[in-house]
Amino acid sequence: QGEVCIKGSNVFKGYFKDPAKTKEAIDGNGWLHTGDIGQWLPNGTLKIIDRKKHIFKLSQGEYIAPEKVENIYMRSRYVAQVFVHGESLKSSVVAIVVPEVEAVKEWAREQDIPGTLSVLCANPHVKQLVMDDITNLGKNAGLKSFEQAKDIYLHPDLFSEQNGLLTPTLKSKRPQLKKYFTPQIDDMYLKLP
Repeated sequence: QGEVCIKGSNVFKGYFKDPAKTKEAIDGNGWLHTGDIGQWLPNGTLKIIDRKKHIFKLSQGEYIAPEKVENIYMRSRYVAQVFVHGESLKSSVVAIVVPEVEAVKEWAREQDIPGTLSVLCANPHVKQLVMDDITNLGKNAGLKSFEQAKDIYLHPDLFSEQNGLLTPTLKSKRPQLKKYFTPQIDDMYLKLP
């Protein structure tokens, strides 16, 4: 694993009239640093794992690629959106999950648990359902224990461009998500051992 770097006469000469930015992107040996973290697969193909700027380090020194974890958690029928967060002074990651409305409501009906999505998000049984499902998906996908979210907060409203949590291309705005959910993130970390 490492940053994907490319080199060649047809790649990139530099930024127009911006030598400082060019020096940031191209190292002294002529390699263009893409900002992507990649991994070579056994069949010889390169898999892009995450953006370098998104990766963070936990207190024991483990590196986490949050988009990798999020992509696995998104396979859950109970998850519409997810934001995985970690901090260098903490030993675990937490997640904000926007539940998939119909799947959660259907499960709640089968369990005779009434309520709107907001009410269901506050229900500990619904939280445990989602937590168990994403944890199992993570295990089956080969996530290491430290990559798995140790707590989740269920949020009833979708992240969107309108509420400032997604880009126009529907990518998560990580700094804005962290700021928006700081109280919930702090609360989850307070409850963790």
